Amino acid sequence: MGSEALPGRADAQPEDLLTRLAGGLAHEIKNPLSTMAINLTLLEEELSGTRGSEPTPKDRRSLKRVRTLQREVTRLGGILDDFLRFARGGEINRAPTDLVAVIREVIDFLEPEHESAGVRVHVSLPSSLPLVMLDETSFRQALINLMVNARQAMPGGGELIVQLTRVGNRAELSITDTGVGMDPEDLEHCFELYWSTKKGGTGLGLATVQRIVHQHEGTMRVVSEKGRGTSFTLSLPLLVELAQRPSEGREESGANS
Repeated sequence: MGSEALPGRADAQPEDLLTRLAGGLAHEIKNPLSTMAINLTLLEEELSGTRGSEPTPKDRRSLKRVRTLQREVTRLGGILDDFLRFARGGEINRAPTDLVAVIREVIDFLEPEHESAGVRVHVSLPSSLPLVMLDETSFRQALINLMVNARQAMPGGGELIVQLTRVGNRAELSITDTGVGMDPEDLEHCFELYWSTKKGGTGLGLATVQRIVHQHEGTMRVVSEKGRGTSFTLSLPLLVELAQRPSEGREESGANS
């Protein structure tokens, strides 16, 4: 693959007050959106003739408009959901976790969608690996975002390669697709807020993934080439046993006495 981006940490994070206000505003918008969705569904039922009467030509034209509105309401709901996930941020609760097990759970969870999209998944995971300090909920969401992005980058199907290796005291997880890839400009901006190459994309998914990885004291890099695919690599610190063996401790103590 051609180009590579090594995104750094964001220069500044939103202030807590602004984040809370933004999250509250998003919730306030979601309430009327839910009301609109319910009423559009009821209107669709009336116009489609599901209540006993055959729809007239005028009803069918109105039904087309109603379904357009339903799609837009659904799209706005998705934007707000992505925004809320990003705005929540804050502290994460990490605990010693089996990273291999988390990856397998996410792959199994997404398997039906991958199969229906014609995406073949190839997995290479070590049989054993030291634990990693993870907030399972947020990190699982980051993995789902990356794998869903990979699937969407392969509209005609393709190969998704998930590989986990140990490099010194770190775990390196690569998620590679054979999809449409990114040109150098898209690659340069892909982690920026509200930058998206997908039609209807919110531009919050990769920014959220990057922040979650940084919250886990990790790093993230991406390599991509237009027409050939994209590979994201996450590097996370492992919990490595640092305590000395008892015999070593006694020998050192004796030497210093």
